[in-house]
Amino acid sequence: MNSSPAGDPPGTPARRAALRLLDAVIRRGLPLEAALGAVGSLPNPADRGLARAIASETLRRLPDLDALIDSATQRPLPDDAKARFALRIALVQVLTLDTPPHAAISTVLPLVDGGPRKLVHGVFGTLMRNGATLPSPPELPVPVAMRWRAAWGPEATEAAREGLTGRPPLDLTLADPTKTTEWAERLGAKSLMPGHLRLDAGQDVTTLAGFDEGAWWVQDFSASMPARLLGAPTGEGRVLDLCAAPGGKTLQLAAAGWQVTAVEMAASRLARLSENLERTKLSAETVEGDVMRWAPPAPVDAVLLDAPCSATGIFRRHPDVLHRVRPSAIAELAETQAAMLARAADWVKPGGRLVYAVCSLEPREGEKVAGAFAAPGFSRDPIRADELPAGLAPDGDGFLRIAPGALAEEGGCDGFFVARFVKA
Repeated sequence: MNSSPAGDPPGTPARRAALRLLDAVIRRGLPLEAALGAVGSLPNPADRGLARAIASETLRRLPDLDALIDSATQRPLPDDAKARFALRIALVQVLTLDTPPHAAISTVLPLVDGGPRKLVHGVFGTLMRNGATLPSPPELPVPVAMRWRAAWGPEATEAAREGLTGRPPLDLTLADPTKTTEWAERLGAKSLMPGHLRLDAGQDVTTLAGFDEGAWWVQDFSASMPARLLGAPTGEGRVLDLCAAPGGKTLQLAAAGWQVTAVEMAASRLARLSENLERTKLSAETVEGDVMRWAPPAPVDAVLLDAPCSATGIFRRHPDVLHRVRPSAIAELAETQAAMLARAADWVKPGGRLVYAVCSLEPREGEKVAGAFAAPGFSRDPIRADELPAGLAPDGDGFLRIAPGALAEEGGCDGFFVARFVKA
């Protein structure tokens, strides 16, 4: 609904939209970005922004909010009860968004019209009187914490909790790495490697020097590693960037001198990639196609496959992944990744390289897929320590695993996995 019924307090439409967003993520399993159409019809941009902020912060703090709610009820509310959703929305506003308590509760009570308004009001009032607070760092959902503790250990899992605190920094990739020092000085940035800049979060990138001229693009540092590890062009220098959107790796490869064919099945994401190519004045062929159905006309010198995955590695910016990705989905994605990797191997020339990457913190999607890869003629091309910045190192198999806590002193980075292979 686009506006509140007559008599509802101002601001209620934003809370209704936040409720729709949370329902789409938690109950229906949609990514938050995909659900944002639910707020697109709100006429007030401030309401749209508030709805998104409420939903995002609720997802970032969901286990802690639910623990508060459960502490103030005689019996736990069902996970999908509208009263629980309303209380989550009210509490997160007061405890993280600095909304006055009276405004927070008055704008969520209409969400439970015909329902337990007295319960919502009573639980909220009890928690406010008791001085409710949220822990720092936030707790991870129990299933996620168990998976990551088993995979990465308690220290990394605790680092993941720390990663949910505050906003991640803004990373830029330069089209010309030789100008790293120059751009770092102009933008007041630090650099972790040539071609990389890191700025504080919360900046409007369109107003920064270099945006209009296409000197750089936004790309998390971890996401820049697959293209870096592909290396310099060889032979004719033809490379396939598979599942290419949003396009950061395509831009990296083109800037490095590769002849790039970027393949992406989503037309809207391919359009965004083309816009970035135009802004940066870089050149690449773009193809709308499904990797499992499309094929190149001839083998190429290199293939970079950044495969579709659970995306649990980007949880700092997109906390919805913590609540919508199930083990069954991880297993299905791993099967798809293995099939894509095997198919992509057929397109590599002898002597060529194949890089496989996922922005996932699940070993089933990273280490296990790469470890089981056995296409004829291929062998592992171990990633070397001297190819990586201080603070990152290859594992014993020559793969790069960026786990929670990596580069924490520098502001951290997304979770990622990269493997490299060479064809005899």
